[in-house]
Amino acid sequence: MKKSREPLSAREIFGRNLRRARRLKDATQEELALQAGLSRIYVSEVERGIRNVSIDNMQLLSEALGVPLQDLVDPDLFSTLRISTE
Repeated sequence: MKKSREPLSAREIFGRNLRRARRLKDATQEELALQAGLSRIYVSEVERGIRNVSIDNMQLLSEALGVPLQDLVDPDLFSTLRISTE
């Protein structure tokens, strides 16, 4: 008998999408943290879904990556992020 998977929490969705966007931009957690004015440890915890993230920090992270904030909270957008090349 298979266990049913629980849906991801909002912070897990944001964290996974953030990690995906960062990797697509070929950036390290340290580079993202520096660009957003946050610590690398904070970025790591957000990506792993273990840190609650404020809406202000969500905006800082999305702007640092050049990704619309709505993409980072979309549970179905893991592979179709709209990423700016600027």
